[in-house]
Amino acid sequence: MTTRVIIVDDQAMVRAGFAALLAAQSDIDVVGDAADGAQGVELSRRTHPDVVLMDVRMPEMDGLEAARQLLSPPPGVTHRPKVLMLTTFDVDDYVYEALRAGASGFLLKDAPPADLISAVRVVAAGEALLAPSVTRRLIADFARQRPASRKDRAALRLNGLTARETEVLELIARGLSNQEIAAELVLAEQTVKTHIGRVLAKLALRDRAQAVIFAYESGLVTPGAP
Repeated sequence: MTTRVIIVDDQAMVRAGFAALLAAQSDIDVVGDAADGAQGVELSRRTHPDVVLMDVRMPEMDGLEAARQLLSPPPGVTHRPKVLMLTTFDVDDYVYEALRAGASGFLLKDAPPADLISAVRVVAAGEALLAPSVTRRLIADFARQRPASRKDRAALRLNGLTARETEVLELIARGLSNQEIAAELVLAEQTVKTHIGRVLAKLALRDRAQAVIFAYESGLVTPGAP
C-alpha cells in the first residue's frame, strides 16, 4: 500500500529535497507541497494525504495552527491526516503544543535521510514517533510546567484504568515499544496492543504521543525519573 504525503515548509529547497528523497521510495507517493500552513491545510483538504510533513515555523500560518486545523477540522470535514512536525530546534514549545493537538511526533530537519523515510512509514502505520530521547525530554520539560489544576484533572482520569492498563501506560511513557512492553510484563504482543487500545479509548486520547503527554501531566511518570 502506498503512503500519500505532502510537504509543508517555507523553504523551497527543503521541500524539493524531501520530495525527491521520499518519491524515490516505492511505497511513498508525494502528492504535493506548500509554502505555509494555510496553503498546507488547503492542499491537505484537496489531496487527502496519509501523512503531512509540517514545518513548525512559517510565515502567514505556522505549523502549530495548521496542525490544529487539520487534526480538529470543522463540521463536514472528515479527513484527518497524520501530522509529523519538522523543526530545526530540538526543544521548541510549538512542538509540545502540536503533540497536544494530536500530531504524531516530530523530527529534526537535520536527521539522516533514512530517519525521515522511516518516520513517514512509522507515522503512516499509526504509531507515534517518540523513540528519540529528545522527544521524551521535550515532553517532560513542558509537562513539568503544566498548571496544578491540569495535573489534578489528569490524575483523576487515571482512576478509570485497571492496574495492568496503568502499567502499560507508564511503560509507553518511558518509551518502550509494544515488543519491549510485552517482554517487561511477560505478555503476548497482541495483548499489549489490546491494553493500549483500551487505555487510549478510556482516556479519550488520539495516539501514543498524547498518551505519553498524559502520563507526564497526570504525575504517573515523573520528569527525570529512570
